[in-house]
Amino acid sequence: MKYSLIRLALFVPLFVLFSFLQIGILLAAVCAGLIAFAISYLFFQKQRDAATATLHERFSGRAKPIRTAGEVEDADAEDTLVDANPDITVRSEIPRTEVPRKDA
Repeated sequence: MKYSLIRLALFVPLFVLFSFLQIGILLAAVCAGLIAFAISYLFFQKQRDAATATLHERFSGRAKPIRTAGEVEDADAEDTLVDANPDITVRSEIPRTEVPRKDA
């Protein structure tokens, strides 16, 4: 997150500067993006490495899943219901119903 904010903080003033120089919106965006990339690549290696490590951890499969408050609340309610009724079993798959075939 820090690395993205640093790159955005570099991009926006450069984009405004190039826009004031009236080189065109598209060219201003491209120039600002390239210069912001170069500066962040050369001078913010520690932040870039931290961002890379965070992304690697998130997508490696070892990270805990991110759940919304509603999902956590639903899971807690389900756990309470299952604990209160031990004779009920919960199946993880939905049974399929066959659709009757019409023979010609």
